[in-house]
Amino acid sequence: MSLDVSPALLEQAERGEVDEAAFVDCVRNSLPYAWEMISSLVAQLKVDGGEFADNQTPPPDEQARGQLLRALASDAIRGALQRHFGVRLAFQNCHRVAVFPMDASADERLARFTSVRGQLLNQSPELRDC
Repeated sequence: MSLDVSPALLEQAERGEVDEAAFVDCVRNSLPYAWEMISSLVAQLKVDGGEFADNQTPPPDEQARGQLLRALASDAIRGALQRHFGVRLAFQNCHRVAVFPMDASADERLARFTSVRGQLLNQSPELRDC
């Protein structure tokens, strides 16, 4: 299971309306490694500036790697995180998370990061089984 959904949040979903802040809180509590990774990158981007901030250190274990995969492979989770933090998220190699500003100034760099070329250049034998 991806998320630890409270009965109250499940009830909201069954009624049709879901409070996005409650959903984001569910993600934060269910996927703490992914949350910390993304929030620290957002903070780094705000402090350092630049075109983007990224993580190139593999997760410490498979549980952490799974959290990143669940957070970034789900359109709903990824979208909620992007809206919450006000950034665009990109993902490579089961661990390389990057945050980009929402404004158009990052469009070209985001396109390079998410391109086929960018993916191929970010390969290494150590990441073969990630």
